[in-house]
Amino acid sequence: MKNIVKIDSFLTLHYRLSFVNGADIANTFTDKPATVLMGGGQFAPGLEKTLFGMVEGDQKTVTLSPQDGFGIRNPELVQKISLQTLQQNSDPEHDFSAGDMVEFDAPHGGKYAGVLQSIDETGAWFDFNHPLAGKDIIFEVKLISVL
Repeated sequence: MKNIVKIDSFLTLHYRLSFVNGADIANTFTDKPATVLMGGGQFAPGLEKTLFGMVEGDQKTVTLSPQDGFGIRNPELVQKISLQTLQQNSDPEHDFSAGDMVEFDAPHGGKYAGVLQSIDETGAWFDFNHPLAGKDIIFEVKLISVL
C-alpha cells in the first residue's frame, strides 16, 4: 500500500512553479528532486494544501489563485523606511537600486524582506508583500515518496 500525504509527512518530489504565461519561477524537474517536511514552512500553505491526500507516484498540475497561493497584495505593506533604518540593516558600501531585495531584522527576532521600490534623500519605499502575491500561479508536482 502506498503512503498518503498527511500533515506531518516528509516528501520527496519534483515540482514546478510557473506563471500562467508559462515562465518558470522554480523547477526541480531539470535537477534533483526536493525534500519537504509538511508543515515546516518550506512551501506556502496553499501549495501544501494541494499535496494533502496525494499518494506516492501521483502527479498533478493545478492553477492557484492569489488567495490560494501567495496571497492578495496588501497596499499597506508598501512602506517608507528611513535611510537610517536602511543603513542599520545593510552594508554601508551597498549602492541600492530599485528592485533590490533587502533583509531587515524583525523587532522580536527573525528577519523579513522587502523589495526596494524607490529611494531619495528622505528615505526608501519598500514593498513587503511576497513577490508572488497577487499572481495566479501554476503548481505542477510529481510525488516520488512519502515518509
